[in-house]
Amino acid sequence: MREVRIERLGHLGDGFGEGMIAPGALPGELVAGEERDGRLEGLRVLEPAAERVTPPCPHFRRCGGCAVQHLRDDAVAEWKAGIVRQALAGQGLDARIASVETSPPRSRRRAVLAARRTKKGALAGFHARASAEIVAVPECRVLHPDLIGALPVAEALAEAGGSRKGELDVAATRTEAGLDVAVTGGKLLDRALRTRLAEIAGGADLARLTWDGEPVAMARPPLLHFGRAAVVPPPGAFLQATAEGEAALVARVRAILAGAGRIVDLFAGCGTFALPLAEAAEVHAVEGAPAMTAALDAGWRQAEGLKQVTTEARDLFRRPLEGEELSRYDAAVIDPPRQGAAAQIARLAAAGVPRIAHVSCNPATFARDAATLIAAGYRMGPVTVVDQFRWSPHVELVAGFGLAHMPGGERE
Repeated sequence: MREVRIERLGHLGDGFGEGMIAPGALPGELVAGEERDGRLEGLRVLEPAAERVTPPCPHFRRCGGCAVQHLRDDAVAEWKAGIVRQALAGQGLDARIASVETSPPRSRRRAVLAARRTKKGALAGFHARASAEIVAVPECRVLHPDLIGALPVAEALAEAGGSRKGELDVAATRTEAGLDVAVTGGKLLDRALRTRLAEIAGGADLARLTWDGEPVAMARPPLLHFGRAAVVPPPGAFLQATAEGEAALVARVRAILAGAGRIVDLFAGCGTFALPLAEAAEVHAVEGAPAMTAALDAGWRQAEGLKQVTTEARDLFRRPLEGEELSRYDAAVIDPPRQGAAAQIARLAAAGVPRIAHVSCNPATFARDAATLIAAGYRMGPVTVVDQFRWSPHVELVAGFGLAHMPGGERE
């Protein structure tokens, strides 16, 4: 048994101290456990930190979905802000954290559930920490109550079309028309399975069900609103995890780009930013998935009171917009995947687009891309941290960049 004083919280929510990793420990605590390969196992807290609280979810100790439910909320917010500061410092950058916007409990509107057939039926939930074991989470404190209702649906789908040797990924999205469910990893869709899946969809009153990309049932179009526009996204399409988190990101992007007349939206998805921005500016939305640009375009065409929105299906990793194309716009919003967008950021910097709103789900690649912009003469405004994945290590953020020689270019 070894005693260790914990010095800091790592990026995944584990405690670190005296060269040891201590899962579940918090900074300042004295803990004890069995030392094994640099980790403390069978953790005992001898001197708890003032920030330690009772985890609100009964599944916390087994489920791998949350990492820091035992940490007080204000300390979680500071931890996430610290992750952003550390990533920027790694690039030699310093920035003011304007705020940390945390989504409330039970607000996740989209989740990918794991589901597997068992000897007694089926099991659906989230994976245990660092394990393929599935943990049932009927009292989850993260998922919106409507998504809790997707758990028995996922079990029924696994029992009908899952394999005992594999598991299904069941992407469930809460829409204005009900649950939109997209399943991958299932059995081949034959007539009998299609009939059974349609019965499950009808019994659960799903808005839509797709199976490995194949439509099975749609009682109602699964609508989502982006600003004034109603959009029917393709199955499994990217969506901000909570309505509150999306609202915080959109509000900040609008503030950064206020007054712009022509905006290019890079990695536009189904229109999270493009459609609200079109209330005040012309927007060109670029996205790699044609199904998403088609959904965005259809939503714009049916909406009222929006300025011109054009769409382009284009792989921005292989074919980033070049300087001549970017010169048409006085502002840009970019929201790339976790790997960032080094090539596209380099083109934006070289083109000198006056204002850029950079949204990111990875502080490390954001910091790298921010350094590119700053080296090209941009100033970075304050950073807003948006915590949509409450109690998890996941961090999202948004910041504005403006050319240093342009007054007001980095808008607060």
